[in-house]
Amino acid sequence: MASNRINRINEEIQKSVAEKLRTVKDPRVSDTMISVTRVETTPDLRYAKVYVSFLEADKAAEAMKGLKSAGGYLRREVGSDLKLRYTPELVWTLDDSITYGAHMLDILNHLPYGEHDDAE
Repeated sequence: MASNRINRINEEIQKSVAEKLRTVKDPRVSDTMISVTRVETTPDLRYAKVYVSFLEADKAAEAMKGLKSAGGYLRREVGSDLKLRYTPELVWTLDDSITYGAHMLDILNHLPYGEHDDAE
């Protein structure tokens, strides 16, 4: 039962953070396309690990610094949206699963096929 509640809270935090990212005035954050891929909240709701992905990988390091800088503002805004007793602290994590998936697809597309030996 509790895990279902945490899953719902994770989804709400993800929606709220994605929406509030557009209001951040820091140029490191506003000048790049950021996607919130998932959120994992601890069972005590004290910390929420927010996984983010960037369209431009070369701007990722600066954008992560900008997100950490804007963390207090985003936490306050998320807290006003969620109406929880305690608003989780947002911990930013770079999610490279999209890049990794594209790399795996590229490897699979370059595999030779149809050249195996059927000696049976």
